[in-house]
Amino acid sequence: MTKDMTKYVLKRLLYAIPVFLGITFVVYVLINLAPGGPLSVLAASGEMSYADLEALKVSLGLDKPIVVRYFLWLWDFLHGDLGTSYRTSQSVALMIGQRIGPSLMLTGTGILCAILIGVPLGILSAYKPNSIWDNIGSFISFIGASVPNFFLSLLMIYVLAVKLHLFPTSGMYTSGAVQSTGDLLRHLFMPAFVCGIQPIGNYIKQTRSSVLDVLNEEYIKTARSKGLTNTVIVLKHAFRNALIPVVTTISLSIPFLIGGAVVTEQIFSWPGIGSLMITAITSRDYPVIMGVAILICSVVLVMNLVLDLIYAALDPRIKFK
Repeated sequence: MTKDMTKYVLKRLLYAIPVFLGITFVVYVLINLAPGGPLSVLAASGEMSYADLEALKVSLGLDKPIVVRYFLWLWDFLHGDLGTSYRTSQSVALMIGQRIGPSLMLTGTGILCAILIGVPLGILSAYKPNSIWDNIGSFISFIGASVPNFFLSLLMIYVLAVKLHLFPTSGMYTSGAVQSTGDLLRHLFMPAFVCGIQPIGNYIKQTRSSVLDVLNEEYIKTARSKGLTNTVIVLKHAFRNALIPVVTTISLSIPFLIGGAVVTEQIFSWPGIGSLMITAITSRDYPVIMGVAILICSVVLVMNLVLDLIYAALDPRIKFK
């Protein structure tokens, strides 16, 4: 890492601090202003008296003003403590640590498959316009853009699991069976397909558009005049110069996938961050909500930084300042 790059990374990290604080403050205020609260379920059940509820409220610090509670939470966070879940009394860091692996497996598989299929298909669509590859790419892009994730999930469960019995309907492993890689892959296929179908359409469209734009440049015409084959021109000259918008699309879709997998994880009962977030929101488990919000916020900030570094690696004209 060069000196200029180090200075740039440090500067971006310093800029990220106020952004991070602003996001966490807004999220904390919004979840506390939402109707209901952590004690509303207990109050509705009638299992605890009013005096017990008030005592619990004081012990959780819910009697303090929102701003005071935020800075108390921030102080604990800066000391490495994400708090304790109101619902399970477990450490929030431990709960997120248990769920982040399955979520990364799900979203990572979806993104990887989308890249391996979408980018080559986008290149083929640009290389051979109006061909069968172009038509296939357009069809996949249309499906990804028009079919909601929840509908596609339910459709796949009905057809592939209920009717054809090819894949299990939910979970990460078969209950009561020996945990194996084959069993995991069978459970992973449908939710990973749903997570990957939407970005794959974006990757195809962006790759096709970028490569077509580059193919009209003067240096591409010069390469053709020198007798280079179309394959060499597309892969060696056009694709690299078309990579920046493609990389942008891929990088910006990663945080969206982590947040967008909430519905998919809930439908397929996948034990990831998304299902944890849904449970935390419905039970008004503020520490868990803030823990997940920190995770998503951190991923967004880190991906933006990584994206800038990739830009510099792909385009020598970009300099760090």
